[in-house]
Amino acid sequence: MHINFNDLFLKMQEQLESSQAVLDDSLLIELVSRIRPDDSSNLDEINSKFHAFIQALLLTPHAVVTFQNFILKLINQYKQTSLYADTGILSLDGFWNQLAQRLGAHFLPLINDQSQLQDLVRRVFYQRSDKYWLDSIADQDWQKLFSLINQGHSNQQDKLKIKSELIKAITVLSYRISGIGLYPEFINAHPELTEYESPFLVQNREINEFIQHYKALHQNTDPMALIAAPDASQALVMIEQCRDVVLKIRRATKRIGVSLSLTYLLSLLEQCLDRIELLLNLIMDEDQLRYESLGLLLVDITHAIYSERSVRSLLAANSELIALQVTENASKTGEHYVSTDKQGFWSMYKSAAGAGVIIATMATLKILAARLAMAPIMQALVFSMNYSFGFMLIHVLHFTVATKQPAMTAAALAATVQQTKGSKTAQIAELAALIINIIRTQFIAILGNISIAIPTAALITLLWQYGMDEPLLTHAKASNTLHSLNPFTSLAIPHAAIAGVCLFFSGLIAGYFDNMAVYRKVGPRLQVHANLKRLLGQERLNKFAAYIERNLGALAGNFLFGIMLGSMGTIGFILGLPLDIRHIAFASANFIQGLICINGSPEIGLIIVSFLGVLLIGLTNLFVSFSLTIIVALRARRVRFEQWKPLAKLVLTHFLTRPSDFFWPPKTPLEVDEFSTPQKSAMK
Repeated sequence: MHINFNDLFLKMQEQLESSQAVLDDSLLIELVSRIRPDDSSNLDEINSKFHAFIQALLLTPHAVVTFQNFILKLINQYKQTSLYADTGILSLDGFWNQLAQRLGAHFLPLINDQSQLQDLVRRVFYQRSDKYWLDSIADQDWQKLFSLINQGHSNQQDKLKIKSELIKAITVLSYRISGIGLYPEFINAHPELTEYESPFLVQNREINEFIQHYKALHQNTDPMALIAAPDASQALVMIEQCRDVVLKIRRATKRIGVSLSLTYLLSLLEQCLDRIELLLNLIMDEDQLRYESLGLLLVDITHAIYSERSVRSLLAANSELIALQVTENASKTGEHYVSTDKQGFWSMYKSAAGAGVIIATMATLKILAARLAMAPIMQALVFSMNYSFGFMLIHVLHFTVATKQPAMTAAALAATVQQTKGSKTAQIAELAALIINIIRTQFIAILGNISIAIPTAALITLLWQYGMDEPLLTHAKASNTLHSLNPFTSLAIPHAAIAGVCLFFSGLIAGYFDNMAVYRKVGPRLQVHANLKRLLGQERLNKFAAYIERNLGALAGNFLFGIMLGSMGTIGFILGLPLDIRHIAFASANFIQGLICINGSPEIGLIIVSFLGVLLIGLTNLFVSFSLTIIVALRARRVRFEQWKPLAKLVLTHFLTRPSDFFWPPKTPLEVDEFSTPQKSAMK
């Protein structure tokens, strides 16, 4: 590809020869616009345009010298330290201040400081796609370009000025790392920092020593003096030790929990450590490492220019560890929701059957509460408390609501994807076995809920009719209840999807509160509560505290899930939107209550369509909550699992050959080896 750069090189030369004090940065903007590809994802175009620029530098007389002089003088017109030390690094303001600032900047834009080098970078790389094509340029191409530009021994004064700015940035970052390492929250997460000499303080001492040697070398005016070249290896060793501490804290968060502020500090510290290492490489004498680091710095800064004011990038940078912790707790719970043998299968049925009794009672109480004349907010409160206390009672009695499973089992599935070692075949086989176990457990849990909820609801309805001498539902309400389950003429399926979203959120809430219980030491703090100690006595209080610490997440998740279900209809009424929820367990109870209370014999078509609606509501509940949870769980673990097609084929093959495994536990638990034969056919 032939692109002409000669006119730009000539203009650069004219400006350098003229007496004007300030160079025109529009020449650099035009140069980059000629290199910029039309399609930032087209590797061939990116490489051909970049190579054309390198060829132009090689073939055009004096182009290399002219470009080097122009770039160095242009950079030195600006203040540089802030670009190297701040751009692409989170602020010490903290998460909430940063969020407020970035939200405010969307409504009232910030003013750019034109004396800063960031402003030049912002004007040169002004397109959002620049970060993508710059990142696609190979390391060897960056090395070729920078080694060309760095030829010769001219412009030593300009080069030293840039290096002195880099030294200032390294100093700033080193002190910043020391400061973060002394934060109380950081020390609480890793108490060993106070017992031994902190690597965060030692790195600062090593960096300062390196800088003193560096300055002594470059400020020496005696040509006969022998001064050893500064060595940054010890400083880099300490930076590596700082990284080890960060890694230990990240691992410890699975045990001790994590807060938003600690997540923010960890992200900030990692960015500072990455940047200081990059800047140290830039002032080293090893050309290959220096040029490679220069390319990385350019990509990093260009990316940061667009993300430093983005609310989405701030949330993405900080939510990962929180999401991991939330789903980590959920995955531990999820393991208990998967049965592999007959004993576990029947235990799940009994657990779900117990929940069916409470669900039928909750459905009846909601029908009775709907009879009361209340303001919308009061009605939402009564409905919510009915659901919330019902779900909490189900948990306290160790019963199971079938639709609560997907939010937990999806996280367990994501954990398996992350942890599985060995070949792809073995990984897919293990996942297939887990999926079949999940489907079978889910099937028996739904069966347990429905098989008991329907006869219990029928019994309650008949007893009400017999004892109160009136139907639980009027004919009009019974007819309306059955028609609201019709998947073809009502909004039953969209409302089931809303319930699925609520189930997903309840899983996240449960994980969040489990994390909070550990991180905020809820159990130990309850044990020393003076008033509770007087009321319960120390022994009972210890048991209560241990129970709350273990179950806070589940109780909070169930309570808030009940509020979501109970208030959704009222929110829809207030907003004038058709919002409501449909949940399979309650839908099955309402289905039988509607049938009993309707006048005369209901049409067979109405019975079939309504029951079909109940089943579709259940499938929608499960699909939506499972899909959302597995997306979050995989993203939180930075897992990209691309074997969905062979996995789906393997599960389908197993369904066609041994369908009973999906509904009834096999004599021996499913093993990975059992999938080896179908796997070969699935991978073809």
